[in-house]
Formats: sequence, C-alpha cells, structure tokens
Amino acid sequence: MPADTWRTFFASATTNIDILVYSGLFLAEDSGLLRILTDRAHAGVRVRILLGDPDSPHVTTRGTEEGIGGDVMASRVRNAHALYRPLQDVEGIELRLHRTVLYNSIYRADNELLINLHAYGTRAPEAPVIYLTHTEANSTATTYLTSFEHVWTSAEPAGRKL
Repeated sequence: MPADTWRTFFASATTNIDILVYSGLFLAEDSGLLRILTDRAHAGVRVRILLGDPDSPHVTTRGTEEGIGGDVMASRVRNAHALYRPLQDVEGIELRLHRTVLYNSIYRADNELLINLHAYGTRAPEAPVIYLTHTEANSTATTYLTSFEHVWTSAEPAGRKL
C-alpha cells in the first residue's frame, strides 16, 4: 500500500488510532506519518501503539519464519522503537511492548480497520491487507478490536529500555 494511503487513513481519525505490529518499521520510518500521529494526538485522538518485545521468542520465531532471521526481526523492533521514542513524550500517545504470537497486524483509525493477514513464510509487506468497518456489534471488525484490547491489556509500557 502506498505511503499516502497510510497517511490518509490515520489523518482521518478523530477519536482513536491503534497500531498492533511486531515492528511496523515502514510506519516508524515515515516522518510524515509520525507528524500525523502527533497532530492527531494534539487534536485529542487517543493513539496506542503496540510493538513486539524484541526479547520475545515470538519475535525471533517470526523473523525465522519470514526468512530474514530472528536477530534481524528483533533489530527491526528496536529500530522502530527508537524512531517512535519521541512520540512517548506526546500527551495522548502511548507505546507498549507485547510478547504475543502476532497472527495479524491491526491498524485502526476510529471505526475503520486495516488488517494485515500474516501468512506463514511470507513477509508482512507481501501478505494481503483487508479493510473492515466497525458499524455493529459482533462483526468481524469487533473480533479484531477485541483481539487488540487483549494484547493491549497484557502489554508492558515500552519505557526507554530499548
């Protein structure tokens, strides 16, 4: 997906932005997107970012399964965290580290979701992304939002340890 699509997606948020990834490095490297997240937070949008804990065995396994290596995946997470670090001082933005098996990456802007469907042996950028809207209870979107909440509540604040 083009960078402009991601920027437009997150810029449209008025209440919530949620991101669940292992590294999501392509987002963290986009300074325009980081400005959008900061601007949205200043406008009162709640921004929650979940990165994989680089010391988690699941991060290592995912790197091995994608064919890039476990150490590379952990390094990508550390790099993403370093790029997101300035956002930790922005009121309304919270960054946490999770140690879960990541079946899908989840990106939310209010009631719109982009779900990156992970496939074994396939790098995340090469896997399909589906678009969902959350308009009713017990929808497919609700399943992914509930999943995000489960990971969020079990994750640890990122702090500055990386």
